[in-house]
Amino acid sequence: MPWENQPFGPYLCSVAKALIGLGSNQGHPLRQLAEAQVHIARRMGRIVRASSIYQTAAWGMEDQPDFLNQVLLIETPFSPVYLLRLALDIERQMGRRRLQKWGPRSIDLDLIMVGQTLLDHPELQLPHPYMQERAFVLVPAAEVAPNWVHPRGGKTLKEMLRDCPDPLSVTQWLI
Repeated sequence: MPWENQPFGPYLCSVAKALIGLGSNQGHPLRQLAEAQVHIARRMGRIVRASSIYQTAAWGMEDQPDFLNQVLLIETPFSPVYLLRLALDIERQMGRRRLQKWGPRSIDLDLIMVGQTLLDHPELQLPHPYMQERAFVLVPAAEVAPNWVHPRGGKTLKEMLRDCPDPLSVTQWLI
C-alpha cells in the first residue's frame, strides 16, 4: 500500500520532500528559528534548503508583535502524521503554549506540503489548507521550491504567490 494511505505509521516507503513553515514573535524570534532548525535537522529530516527570514505582520489576530517567518525544504523518511507529531513535540520542548488560536507564540511549526500528498485527517490537512492565502508562507516557500506544484490546484508555488490575495507585507529580514 502507498504510504499516503497510512498516515499513522512512522516511516514512509521512501524518502519524501517536505516544506515546513517556521514562525516566532515572542522571546527572541531569531534565536527561536535557529533552535527550531537544529531540532528539525536532528529529528525530522535533512534540511535541503532554508529560505531567507522574513518579517511579517501577524495574520488572523493582528494586535500582537510582528513575526519572523521562514520555510525549510527537508528530506524525510517519516509519514505526514508522524512529522506533525514530531513538530508538536519540538514546539512543546521549545516552550510553546497554545493559549489562543493565531495568538503570539515562541515557535510555530507548520507542515505546508509533503511530496504530493493529499491528506484530510482529523490531525492534519495536506497541503496546508490556508497556504494559498498567506504571503508569509508563499514568499519563503517559493524561494526554496518555486516550481513545486500544488497537488490540488496544479499551480507552482511561484504562481500561487503571484495570485496570492494577502495584503500584508513580507519583508526580508537582513541579518
